[in-house]
Amino acid sequence: MIKMIITLKRREGMTHDEFKHYQQNIHRPLLMSIPEADRYIRRFVVSYPVPAPRYPEPEYDSVVEAWFDTMADLEALFFSDNFLKTVDPDHGNFIDLSTFGRVITEEDVVIDGR
Repeated sequence: MIKMIITLKRREGMTHDEFKHYQQNIHRPLLMSIPEADRYIRRFVVSYPVPAPRYPEPEYDSVVEAWFDTMADLEALFFSDNFLKTVDPDHGNFIDLSTFGRVITEEDVVIDGR
């Protein structure tokens, strides 16, 4: 299993709530509208920071995790014409692209339930 982890910071002039709303209600449906998303994504999770007064202010407004069976499946989604023409151009509407972070991983599960 291959997982892509993406860190996202909202674009200048956008509140965290506006960012979250845009990501959930405009961008996510755009991604899910392309057939490659249904075909290749095995699991998709978006995490948002919560108040944590004893910890530093978070650097990101969300962390996206997307699981794929293989690297070929990951690339089939992200390099598809549908993604490149429909989904990718929307990123600049809510993301500060200069802070975009991405890592492709394989999990090393240490604890899985109790």
